[in-house]
Parts: sequence; structure tokens; C-alpha cells
Amino acid sequence: MIAVKKAEQDLVIDTLVRAFSGDPAARWLYSDSQRYLEYFPRFVKAFAGAAFEHDTAFCVDNCAGVALWLPPGSHSDEKALLTLLQDSIPERHRAEVVGVLDQMDRYHPAEPHWYLPMIGVDPAKQGQGYGSALLKHVLERCDGENKLAYLESSSPKNIPLYERHGFELLGTIQVGASPPLFPMLRRPRPVAAGEKSYFASLVSDQVGTT
Repeated sequence: MIAVKKAEQDLVIDTLVRAFSGDPAARWLYSDSQRYLEYFPRFVKAFAGAAFEHDTAFCVDNCAGVALWLPPGSHSDEKALLTLLQDSIPERHRAEVVGVLDQMDRYHPAEPHWYLPMIGVDPAKQGQGYGSALLKHVLERCDGENKLAYLESSSPKNIPLYERHGFELLGTIQVGASPPLFPMLRRPRPVAAGEKSYFASLVSDQVGTT
């Protein structure tokens, strides 16, 4: 597990383009393959690119699996998102897309939290535990910081994975012809007796390297 630098963001975006090529929500936005390849990379940057600024974009196995986490206080680039919608979504569909984004915003916790806008694994490498590894890495940090974690699952088949990691289903987001999204919240778990918290592990690692 390594953090991805901003200079390497194209590798991460390439993986997400492959990973979301059959995703119901992504292909509702861009059903035409050519438009998907043209515009979905811009969507990733606007929606989740702040992770590169905060060193909270993570990958495994040479970017075969990637996760873009937004730490507390970080947000999607709303201006870039709106510009993208105007450039790439037919006017007759924009109201539904904006409606979905509005509902997503309403489900976000009011208190500081870690947000996972995008996580994906190259289709050729799925089923090897990369998704779980990418979740666990930051969820341990959430526990150490006593912070909530939040995401929207764009596929019902992924809900059991998130539930195994402590997420709870909050409801369903759907507007007009949009496919359903599933907002999910995870409350921090107490660190077990004798188990190092995230910050304690950082301190011990630093001590060991001085």
C-alpha cells in the first residue's frame, strides 16, 4: 500500500476508467463509450482529485487497485463538476444529475469525516482482496482519529463488502432514470486493549527509524 503522488495521478485515473467501465452510475452519465473515455477522467479529477493534494490517494500492486479518500475538511471541486456537466451532459438530463448530486450532499455527515468518493480495481485483478486492503488502510486511521467514514456504493453487489468493514446502509439515492446509489456510514471502532492506534503505530515507526 502506497500513497500516490500527484505526478502519478494519470495511472490512478486509468485504473478507475477501467474499473468503472461497467458501473451503472458511470455509464448512466456516459452511456456512449467514446464520451465515457473522453469525459470520465475529468469527472474523476473534479469529484475525487483533491485526494492527490492531500496525499490520500492510495494504490496496491502498481495501481491495479486504487482508492481516492478525502480527509475531513476536503471536498470535491464543485465548480469543475458543474463546468463538466455543462460540457458533457445533454441539457435534458442535467436536472436529474444535479438532483443526484444534491441528494448525495444531504447524506454526508455534518461532523468531520473521511469520504471515499472513488475506489476501484482493474477488472483483470478483481477478486484478489485489493478492495479490502484499500479500505482497511484508511479505516484503521479513522479508528485512531475517532472519525466517521462515509461513501456511496454505486453497485448493490459491493454493499456486503462495505458492511464487512463496518459500514451501515443509510438509504437509497435515485432521481428519475438514474440507477440507485447507496449511501453508507461507518462509525469509528474503539482500539482494542493492547492494540496500537494509528498514531501510536506512526510514533513507533518513527522511533525505529531514527
